[in-house]
Amino acid sequence: MSSSRFLAFAVLLASGPSVAVEPPWGEGKNLGQRMTLERTAVCTDGRGHYVTATSIPGRGQVQVFYGDGKRFTQVPLAPNHFYIPPGAFLDPRFSNPEANSNVNNSGLDLRPYSYVKADLKANTCAVTCGTRTTSLTLVEPGKARDLLLKATYGVSPQKFEPHALLRDTKGQYYLVERNTAASGQKGYRIFIGPRGRLKPQQMLNVVADSKGEIFSTKQGDLQLVLDREQPSLWIVRKRRMELRSVPVEQNLQLIYNELGVYTGARLGTPCDDL
Repeated sequence: MSSSRFLAFAVLLASGPSVAVEPPWGEGKNLGQRMTLERTAVCTDGRGHYVTATSIPGRGQVQVFYGDGKRFTQVPLAPNHFYIPPGAFLDPRFSNPEANSNVNNSGLDLRPYSYVKADLKANTCAVTCGTRTTSLTLVEPGKARDLLLKATYGVSPQKFEPHALLRDTKGQYYLVERNTAASGQKGYRIFIGPRGRLKPQQMLNVVADSKGEIFSTKQGDLQLVLDREQPSLWIVRKRRMELRSVPVEQNLQLIYNELGVYTGARLGTPCDDL
């Protein structure tokens, strides 16, 4: 591998500054933007944490932003699915074990979804993270409008997300992450180690196609082969060891709470603090 390609990958590991986004109400100048402002709820816990919730007409979804009242990050929308309630967002650190884990045998798992529920008419607002619900106070409409127009907005701070998880017979895990859509980049990171102590690896993505991916160190003495049809492999020089695939969607709690890669990370959702 060329040194320039290796350097490019190393730079990719660092999270860049948050990219600015335009909120649904824009600058509040035209009628449509002003109407959006009026239906946007701004909630606070009184301790410097603010949540906004804006219903998206015709889509049954609610766009959520979270921040300190001056700077907000956009919380990625949950899939537009009939069984996912408006205001829901994915935060794998928290789980509601009583939620449906396989809606109508579709594979849809509602357990890792948290949500914001705001009702301007009833003057109520709350954030539910897993099984914990925090009641918030709605900001008075005039103050809310001023706050929304003065604040700045950025994309989610989460630059990577789980792509694949594997395990060997000794209990060592192999986590492959890929860049999120919000990051504006395309790349991978590799972490290897026992539960709670996974460490980042300096490995390059050398192959990515419909059959899988291959990652290698610069010298090629270590390789991780992800195969969609055959067993995946961890290769140390000429020694090959088969790896067991661990489904990501069914192991989000393990990945985010037990492997150590995401320990202390802020995902830019209300559940960071509430």
